[in-house]
Amino acid sequence: MAVEIIAELGTAHGGNLTRAQRLIDVAAAAGANCCKTQIIFADEILHPTTGNVRLAQGSIDLYQKFSSMEHNTDFYRALMKRTHQHNLSFLVSVFGDRSLKIAQELGLRRIKIASPELNHIPLLTQVSRWASHIILSSGVSQLSDIEQALHCCAANNTTLLHCVTAYPAPEEQSNLRLIPALHTILGVPVGLSDHSVHPTLVATLAVACGATMIERHLTLDTDGQELDDPLALDGTRFTAMCHAIRRAERHPPATVIAQLKQEHTMQRVESILGDGTKHLAAAEAPHYRHTNRSILALKDIAAGEVIGRHNCTIVRSEQLTPGLAPSYWEHIQGARAQQFITAGRGLQWDDLLSRE
Repeated sequence: MAVEIIAELGTAHGGNLTRAQRLIDVAAAAGANCCKTQIIFADEILHPTTGNVRLAQGSIDLYQKFSSMEHNTDFYRALMKRTHQHNLSFLVSVFGDRSLKIAQELGLRRIKIASPELNHIPLLTQVSRWASHIILSSGVSQLSDIEQALHCCAANNTTLLHCVTAYPAPEEQSNLRLIPALHTILGVPVGLSDHSVHPTLVATLAVACGATMIERHLTLDTDGQELDDPLALDGTRFTAMCHAIRRAERHPPATVIAQLKQEHTMQRVESILGDGTKHLAAAEAPHYRHTNRSILALKDIAAGEVIGRHNCTIVRSEQLTPGLAPSYWEHIQGARAQQFITAGRGLQWDDLLSRE
């Protein structure tokens, strides 16, 4: 079966429908099989007090940026229509109840879960009840996190995407030998979500390692001001990647790897292939638990107040203090706050009294 090439539109459209449709046109011309976008509602992803986060473009108020990209179902229906006009499949990432509801309204039963949501067990539980195929990105995660997510999605057709959650991701931390290792250990198809800089090298090596799917950010302007533009490929480079993937599919993996070693040196290729052991890449390790989801106080919580969905939320903490893992979400419902908890602070066991 041919490798599926997914063009990730990400934030490259800046919330503009015309720009998003142009991206879909470019993806189709380049040779993608699928166009993917993100159904964004800021409060499903971040706490309002997150503040500025330092990215390639500088210091960005992520909550405000995500808020500017919120749309209703009609926006995504228009993107789906344009994608289907090119005979490509349409895929979305969901982040919470409202984004999942839009996916359901569109009838999309193949759902993407981004790396930071891999540990969002309540979301995975909801998605697994609806989706026929779930694609899980596995950046900034431990093997135990992946196993827990796959257990939650056990009844679904699931594909895992190996990923280094860094923007851009250092190619020497790609550890592509993990692709066949994860397939052997976990028994699911494994692909790659590629955030590296080179347009073809890491993706082609991933195909030689058995990747069934390649996801790559697409942009109209690599010098643009959208969040993903610095690491995305423009149409020309995305086309080159598609052609390189199709060439690699026609040859034995050993032949592809040997050729790439001649073109890019043995040392470079071996550094990209890595040792095949699952561990946090150096570029993403400092962000573990901050990029992932945890339970935070949605607003100030008084001592003695009952804990529930009205005053707590499961979000990426970023530079805020992370809290308990989302797997404890149902467990803490109905407990009482032992002390005052400031809005945006992660809940800890010491904050909670037993239910009455």
